[in-house]
Amino acid sequence: MNAQNEQIKTIQKTTIDVIKNPAGFFETMPVIGGFVDPIIFLAAMGIVAGVIQAILSIVGLGASVSFFMALSFIIIMPIFAVIFSFIGAGIFFVIWKLMGSGQSYEAAYRCIAYASAITPIMVLIGVIPYLGAIIGLLWMLYLMVIASEKVHKLASQKAWIVFGVIFGLFIILNINSQRMARNAQDQMEELNLQMKSMENMTPEEASKVMGKLLKGVKAGEGE
Repeated sequence: MNAQNEQIKTIQKTTIDVIKNPAGFFETMPVIGGFVDPIIFLAAMGIVAGVIQAILSIVGLGASVSFFMALSFIIIMPIFAVIFSFIGAGIFFVIWKLMGSGQSYEAAYRCIAYASAITPIMVLIGVIPYLGAIIGLLWMLYLMVIASEKVHKLASQKAWIVFGVIFGLFIILNINSQRMARNAQDQMEELNLQMKSMENMTPEEASKVMGKLLKGVKAGEGE
């Protein structure tokens, strides 16, 4: 029990350090020591993020899913966070290597894992359309630049340029995906309303309305 309490306290302290003083944290972060601790930390952040996402969905501020699907976020998010962290760390390891870093894959993984301290906050502010995701990505950009300086000993200007371009593309893709998702949602809501109104129509009237709806859907897909 004491070991679990100590683990929780360590996770809490690490989270606060990454959020409040990322430069100090990454400057003193051990670049070796195994993968267990960073994986545990990342999984813990995934659980917290999953709880927040579940609550947001239940109260109607998150994804429109069933109650049980909302609760499943608590299990799904940490699992996916751990799986994709190895892939993400591999990508960033290659980027840092190309930039001139002499650090190992383990060091890259630790940077990615501990940067996940902001994930719960990113999920929370993500309810703000467009702006929430942009703020979260810019915050992660800042952490990657700090990690580049303090852990990988790279020039600040180079890190800002490289990661600025990468996260700039992420922001553009995110905005486009949100816009497409919102357009699809609006079209589905319009379709549902029209389907309800067709219940009292004659077959001829219903056929005309359906034709207009199909034209509208095709026009939306062509945007």
